[in-house]
Amino acid sequence: MTTWPDHLPVRSVRMARHTNQLEAIITFYRDIIGLPEIGGFRGHDGYDGVMLGLPGEDYYLEFTAHPGGPSVAPPSRDNLLVFYIDDQDAIAAIVERLRQHGYSPVEPENPYWSKGGVTFEDPEGWHIVFMNMRERQRILDAEAADAST
Repeated sequence: MTTWPDHLPVRSVRMARHTNQLEAIITFYRDIIGLPEIGGFRGHDGYDGVMLGLPGEDYYLEFTAHPGGPSVAPPSRDNLLVFYIDDQDAIAAIVERLRQHGYSPVEPENPYWSKGGVTFEDPEGWHIVFMNMRERQRILDAEAADAST
């Protein structure tokens, strides 16, 4: 499918998430991972926030903070943000940048993501997966070949 269904004429998608660590989240997603900042605000009805764009800026992440607002509940290890990346060298470069900033890969809750993907936790414990489906298929093919011998 290359277009939205007629009954759902979506123009853009924003995934918004509250955080108690806005500056750490900005550093993680913008400065380390490299998502471009496409907007932000301070003191808007008591909220601060940042919008980080994905390709085309029709899809983006928004992180908001509200001083004195509710605490953020810890996420499930199955709460994922998955970036599908075909270039294994690009994934390796992201992994290296994250390591240089003190982040290490973590085991995903669902083992599906460990074949062809690498998972990290953001500053609040949300899992971020960098997934290469070609690499996943290569691993699965090699496992199938090993099993048949």
